Amino acid sequence: MGLKRTALDKVFDVVIIFGMLLIVIAMIYPILNTLAISFNEARDTIRGGITLWPRVFSLYNYQSVFKNEHLVNAFFVSVARTVIQVVINVIASGLLAYVLSRHDFVLRRFITVFMVMTMYINAGLIPQFFLYRDLGLYNNFWVYIMPGMVGAFNVIVIRTFINTLPMSLKEAARIDGAGELRTYFSIIFPLCLPVLATVALWVGVGAWNSWFDSFIFAPKQPLSTLQYELMKVLSASFQYGASQAPEYLAPGQEVRNITTPNSIRAAMTVVATIPILMVYPFLQKYFVTVNIGSVKE
Repeated sequence: MGLKRTALDKVFDVVIIFGMLLIVIAMIYPILNTLAISFNEARDTIRGGITLWPRVFSLYNYQSVFKNEHLVNAFFVSVARTVIQVVINVIASGLLAYVLSRHDFVLRRFITVFMVMTMYINAGLIPQFFLYRDLGLYNNFWVYIMPGMVGAFNVIVIRTFINTLPMSLKEAARIDGAGELRTYFSIIFPLCLPVLATVALWVGVGAWNSWFDSFIFAPKQPLSTLQYELMKVLSASFQYGASQAPEYLAPGQEVRNITTPNSIRAAMTVVATIPILMVYPFLQKYFVTVNIGSVKE
């Protein structure tokens, strides 16, 4: 028989539900507002007052974005970069984390301290540019992959998760004659899928949203990424201000159509966010698993 709920308990439930609704509204409103602005006519957007629905519906903002002839190629470059970087980073970071989780590894502490130092110490952009150029990475697709093959923070997160696994599993595999690689890929790797999926999500979002490295290290076609091409469209809208940008006029569009930085930015946000939104739900369950399993008694 359940405990009888008092009036104070019911009031508390109402307050909690109301508070959670406010949080949900605060999180969803910017997304819906950006979507409404992206579908609203730019000249009307300047007046302000756009909330959850476009006041003057228009597709010209998206036409201006997709008018860029390099956008399709840039999209595939971004997809290739994201997929390859995620796969390599997850495998390399996972293997290094497994090595550092071994208490009998003599260089365990030294390598850990060295990795942590890289999170706080940076030589700067100019030495980094000269290094990449001397390594032959300038205007090379691998400039997107090699610098991010291993993430110090990711290694620490994966190592912490591995340390929570029972030592008996590793010892049993060693007794059965399994080597280190066999132990990792047959036992540790399947058990680490939640944390590896979480790291994959972090790396994937970072790689997908990155544009500055393309601007500095690979500005020429056909290595330009989607984010960099969208940034060039946004820069063009800032240059022209609240006026039409002739090079981005879609065929058949009248001169009365204009673009503004706010309308272009909203359309760019929607275009760049949709691929991540399509992937995120499949990894969300692993992210929750890591958060639940991270607290041990």
